[in-house]
Amino acid sequence: MPPLPSSPAREMIEKAAETTARILDQVRALTDVTGRHAAALMPSAPGAAAGEAAKDLAARFARTPAALAQDAQAYATDAAQRLILFWDVMREAGNNFVEHERAGCPPVLVFDFETVVDGRTLPRPVNYALVRIVPPADYLPTDAKLRPFVIIDPRAGHGAGIGGFKSDSQVGVALRRGHPVYFVIFFREPEKGQTILDVTAAEATFLTRIAEDHPKAPKPVVIGNCQGGWATMMLGAAAPDAVGALVLNGAPLSYWAGEKGRNPMRYLGGLAGGGWPAALMADLGNGKFDGASLVANFESLSPGNTWFKKYFDLYSKVDSEADRFLEFERWWGGYFLMTSDEIRWIVDNLFIGNRFSSGTIASGGGETFNMREVKAPVIVFASAGDNITPPGQALRWIADVYRDEQEIKSLGQTIVYLVHDQIGHLGIFVSGAVAKKEHSEIATTLEMIEAVAPGLYEMMITGHGGSGANEEWQVELVERKIADIRTLSGEASNEAFPAVAKISEMNQHLYDVLVSPLVRQMATEAGAEARRQLSPMRTRRYMFSDMNPFMMPVRAMANMARQHRAPAAADNPFVALEKAWADGVERSLDAWRDVRDGWMETAFHAIYGGLAAVGVTGDDTAAEAEAARRSVSVEPAHHGEARARVATGGYAEAVIRMMILLADARGGVRRSRLARSNTLLTTEAPFVGMSAAARQAVIREQTVIVTLMREEALAALPKLLPSAADRRKALAAVEHVAGPDEELGDKAREMLGRMRTTLGLGPKAAAVA
Repeated sequence: MPPLPSSPAREMIEKAAETTARILDQVRALTDVTGRHAAALMPSAPGAAAGEAAKDLAARFARTPAALAQDAQAYATDAAQRLILFWDVMREAGNNFVEHERAGCPPVLVFDFETVVDGRTLPRPVNYALVRIVPPADYLPTDAKLRPFVIIDPRAGHGAGIGGFKSDSQVGVALRRGHPVYFVIFFREPEKGQTILDVTAAEATFLTRIAEDHPKAPKPVVIGNCQGGWATMMLGAAAPDAVGALVLNGAPLSYWAGEKGRNPMRYLGGLAGGGWPAALMADLGNGKFDGASLVANFESLSPGNTWFKKYFDLYSKVDSEADRFLEFERWWGGYFLMTSDEIRWIVDNLFIGNRFSSGTIASGGGETFNMREVKAPVIVFASAGDNITPPGQALRWIADVYRDEQEIKSLGQTIVYLVHDQIGHLGIFVSGAVAKKEHSEIATTLEMIEAVAPGLYEMMITGHGGSGANEEWQVELVERKIADIRTLSGEASNEAFPAVAKISEMNQHLYDVLVSPLVRQMATEAGAEARRQLSPMRTRRYMFSDMNPFMMPVRAMANMARQHRAPAAADNPFVALEKAWADGVERSLDAWRDVRDGWMETAFHAIYGGLAAVGVTGDDTAAEAEAARRSVSVEPAHHGEARARVATGGYAEAVIRMMILLADARGGVRRSRLARSNTLLTTEAPFVGMSAAARQAVIREQTVIVTLMREEALAALPKLLPSAADRRKALAAVEHVAGPDEELGDKAREMLGRMRTTLGLGPKAAAVA
């Protein structure tokens, strides 16, 4: 008997219960946020380190009056000279800014380069270009047969070049290995009417040209830095057969992810009422959005550093820090423009809409960008010390796109992630130490990426041997689960963020109808340029340049200070007092930041959590995201083919299957084993006669077979190796890749024993004749 239809009263009760549950969820979230910030802002007793610092400072002043007078005089001379030299460096930075602007803000690459494709000449012109890096004379000559590296820098207010603005950089790492290196640069002024989809199409054209210039090389590695990361993933989804591997450095792909009590930048869009302020700024700019506004947002995240500490560090170490400061300021102070369409696309789809990881970004023709369509291996580099792109925003997309780690394997995808424990956002791209360690090890692993079986791995750099140029790091790829990603990425979901997207759509519509036509009618290019030039981000640099007549005496005074330079002694008590004062100022600014961020996050959850609780979000958001996520079948067509081929194949399929079974049992693979595996698959028969694509196809197929039918895959090995000679040869090859039994671990040794038994061989394979 069919169930009776629900009565109106029952429906009302169920609806009320559902609303009550949502309200309680949001109350719990708000209480959690408030508690975290209250605990963080509670004054704490001075720690042991603070007490020791106070004692040390007091001991430094325990001197005779005459000695203190001499110290005071030496400090006063040193401080005055440093102040003059500081303002001279600021003057030089201002002059560099003026010259950089007049030159059109060229790339800050330290390497010479030549233009290969200018995007401004394409049928759909964009302000992008592909350039080829020219190796310096003391580097290895470029080998056209090696895998090309392509670097895409962020277009987030600054210009291009941060990935290669010094020798120890992403560019330098690849060049020293003889790889061809290409850089995707962009110009200050966007082309009229260009869109993000036009940019993606242009970058696909760049890859086509690289393939034409390197017909014998493997497919290129594409490296995306920060905002260049989502551009790289769009490229990988739009042209999956054109890329060999994708590297995402500090790239935010899941903008809603993060940890409560931290990562405040993700709340800015909601507190501003959505994306309409960006549209207003673009309209005031006569159709162009000024990147200086984005840079100002970045600076406000850490006021203690960006407003005080970096300048105090320059002042306190002006004799040694000037070059580093000027080098970085040249990039940090170069502001680029976007079209109105571009900034609105970014804000609506990424910052507020968070549509990338849900696969709901339109790619044209009714299609969407779906990260499940990316077939190239993906390496994600994030840092726990990054407050602009925290690990959650860099990694959460993996858990959103894939149901579990088995699905990653069954789709033939390889994802490797690496989490630094403390480096900041910019350090991911500019730190020489990071370039020498993490980027160098990533580049080395990429050389063997085709030998990695599909799956989810964490790259562990556990130790090193040697020193200086002979330093060697021990690298291991350890298999991980989607649960590990969820743990790293903080809160799984919060209905407050979908509420922001809904409110943003409504506010944007009101702005487009009621306000935008009036603003666009009044905007002129002359007025927009004047407004850009009056931006505090530019005027504060103009005022310290030679454009300001009051800075004219600084150069002469600085020359005199250098001629009579008299640094104070390192143990001068007044120098220590100066540092203690500076630390106090920085702590005060950071305390103000913590209070501000606490109020921001509390207000965000109170407003949008409340709206979500009363049903503003609706149920369509989650349903739409889930539908898009599953737009690629969980059981692709090739799974059925793989099941049918479990007992089909020969020596090549058997060796690869055995290596996958062994690695899966061990739970990871050391790079030394990966190197031996890569050597086997590229230098020995029958693999040496295969193309890279053919080898990768076999690896993917065998991974799917092992993932879906582990026991059947093991039992079918004798059918792939019918002769005893082939069995001995295959097992010997696998044992060579695996290394000594005592280094394998219990599970791997057990699997190796099972393979020997299945193949009817003794405890140890005989030597190959």
